[in-house]
Amino acid sequence: MKLARTVLKLSAAAPLALALAACGGGTDDELEGDAIAAIAAPEGTNWGSTVTVSEEDGYVLGNPDAPLKLIEYASHTCGACANFSATGKDSLKEYVATGVVSFEQRNLIRDPIDLTIATLVRCGADENMQALSDQAWGSFSEIMGAAQQNGAQLEIANELPGDQRLGEFARIVGLTEFFAARGLSTDQQAACLADVDAIEVIRTNSAEQAEELNIRATPTFFLNGKKLDVNQWPDLEPLLQRAGARSE
Repeated sequence: MKLARTVLKLSAAAPLALALAACGGGTDDELEGDAIAAIAAPEGTNWGSTVTVSEEDGYVLGNPDAPLKLIEYASHTCGACANFSATGKDSLKEYVATGVVSFEQRNLIRDPIDLTIATLVRCGADENMQALSDQAWGSFSEIMGAAQQNGAQLEIANELPGDQRLGEFARIVGLTEFFAARGLSTDQQAACLADVDAIEVIRTNSAEQAEELNIRATPTFFLNGKKLDVNQWPDLEPLLQRAGARSE
């Protein structure tokens, strides 16, 4: 699915048309390497719970100095991204646990609901961002169904001032209750969804990186800076192994 350049105030109906089909794009570059030995985490820690924020504002799970750095540009209103989350993340985390592979998740914003979820998953502790994203993708059908059923309300909410707009999107689609049940208080959510400066940073990073890296679809993966021509785990895992990764 091709991606349009996004702005903060968008058609609230956008996710309805874009939700169900997506694909990655890229080159046929291949990374070849011998098997890389596991790298121990610092004493008292493990790579599976180590999270850092990159200079590009992505959330890195695992060894930040891992020799194999996998990056996913993903959208929360992308059905293919939801599928990757459901079918590939657990297996990928086995590679991350070795310290040889890190996994960085970056936002590629496609529409207002996507921007709302991206804001909320970043609202709590850094280490919760990817877990909350996966939970949102796990409820992809319910969230997108609510957006479909409430399109008229979303269009009205789209006319609200910037510090009110995403909060109303969250209420209409049921995201307020969804994230409250996962540890984000309604007050905490409201503060994050009203922070127009922080929201603009998410949107701007997405637009600028998409332009710079010529990303036109989600999910799009990069391995050590090489754009991969795959978008699901069965095709991604062999590339990691070819580059030297081994699961525990």
